[in-house]
Amino acid sequence: MTDSALELHEVTKRYAGHVAVHELSLEVPSGSIYGLLGPNGAGKTTTIRMIMGIVKPDTGTAIVLGVKDGGWALSHRIGYLPEERGLYKKMKVLDLLIFLAEAKGVDRRVAKTAAPEWLERLGLSAWGGHKVDQLSKGMQQKVQFIATVLHKPDLVILDEPFAGLDPVNSQVMKDTVLELSRQGATIVFSTHVMDQAERLCESVCIIARGEKVLDGRVADVKRDHHGRHVAVGVQEGLASIDKILADKSLVAKADNYGNFAEVEMAEGTPPQKLLTSLLSAGAQINRFEIVEPSLHKIFLDRVGSSAATAVAVEP
Repeated sequence: MTDSALELHEVTKRYAGHVAVHELSLEVPSGSIYGLLGPNGAGKTTTIRMIMGIVKPDTGTAIVLGVKDGGWALSHRIGYLPEERGLYKKMKVLDLLIFLAEAKGVDRRVAKTAAPEWLERLGLSAWGGHKVDQLSKGMQQKVQFIATVLHKPDLVILDEPFAGLDPVNSQVMKDTVLELSRQGATIVFSTHVMDQAERLCESVCIIARGEKVLDGRVADVKRDHHGRHVAVGVQEGLASIDKILADKSLVAKADNYGNFAEVEMAEGTPPQKLLTSLLSAGAQINRFEIVEPSLHKIFLDRVGSSAATAVAVEP
């Protein structure tokens, strides 16, 4: 296995004059959990389809598991959970999983043993004999996830895998993704929910409007933006100190949540100066902490508020 499970070199894809992805380059280390992040419509799904060979890039190359432009031919080594979910709804769950595993080259006897084990692992052992359309939406999503990984792929691509799941099932899925990574699989995890990626991913690529904004290890990305961000909490809301947060000599940007704000200090201004101003204004402060910025905050800083409405943050 090469050091990189996936490489994109300046891939571009256009649809009827619209540039969905523009000269995107990235490298996914083997065995890592890699986040492909950005707002809805950023080009994430188009990028995944080029990786899979479902669509061809107009220009550029994709090297998947060491093979140039080999995505579709390598489908037996890739597990793909698409954003648009789809299962044969009149098939029984266990029969469906065995069928899909065989389509990926798994021996039927092996599939008949592995599928019930996965159903039990994800809390669906009682539903193996039911038709897919008898399951809830969340259950169907877990069945499709099992179908994605049952053949033990080297590369697992998950497009918005937690969409529509309740917190309990989201945690089960997150634990499963981490376990697959520990077993050596490479995970490409596409989402617009920055908090999920921050907790799961070792490296990320953030794209907006089809172009790369930044990429690298999460720790490095956050460190590069460290030192100028302050978390401020007050007891009676931040409206009373709006003028201070709007002072460009103190604050470059402030993301205000009511009783809490994530503040980026103006260049060359020490956080202590902001603290002094807040205290002088009579603010009742219950938190003032120099922090690493969140990926959500970094994204907004790099892309701008125009993308804010398309980026989700978990509560």
